[in-house]
Amino acid sequence: MHIHIRPTTPNDVTALPAIERAAGQRFREDPKFAWLADGEVLSAEQHLEYAERGLSWLALVNDRPAGFILTEAHSSSLFIVELSVDLDWQGNGMGRQLIARAADHARRLGLASLTLTTFRDVPWNAPFYAKLGFEYVTELTPELREKREEEAAHGLAYNSRCAMRLPL
Repeated sequence: MHIHIRPTTPNDVTALPAIERAAGQRFREDPKFAWLADGEVLSAEQHLEYAERGLSWLALVNDRPAGFILTEAHSSSLFIVELSVDLDWQGNGMGRQLIARAADHARRLGLASLTLTTFRDVPWNAPFYAKLGFEYVTELTPELREKREEEAAHGLAYNSRCAMRLPL
C-alpha cells in the first residue's frame, strides 16, 4: 500500500463528502455517538473553499482518495477543522501523515501550533491526538472559545468535547 499526501484540487472535492461519511461510520461503535454516523458532512462546495485557499490536503492510496484534512489559520495556530480517513483505511498511519502535512504548512506560515477540538472520551479522537503529542488546552484562545460555542450550538454536549494543541 502506498499513501501519497498532496494538496486537494478542485477536481478532488466531490470525493470528500463520501470519505467523511465513511469515516463517521466508526461512531456506530459507541451507542452514545452512533447518531453522528448519520450526521451532516461538509458539501463539495465547502471543500472547494478550503482547497482554493490552500488549506486542504488529500491522502491517496494507490491513487484513490482515502482521507483528507481541512484547516484554517488562526492568529498563532493552524486549526484542524476536519480530519477524516475512510473507515476501510483507518489504522494505517494516514491520519498521522495528514497531521504532519498540516504541521509543515503551519511552520511555513510561522504559526506556533496546531489546534483542534474533538471528543474527549472517544478512543480515536482525543486519545489518538494525545499519542501524537497534542496537549489538552485549559485556557481557550478567543478562536477556540468560538469553536467550542459553535459545537455546543450544533448539539454537541460541551463537556464531551475538548480543545487540544500541538506545539510546533
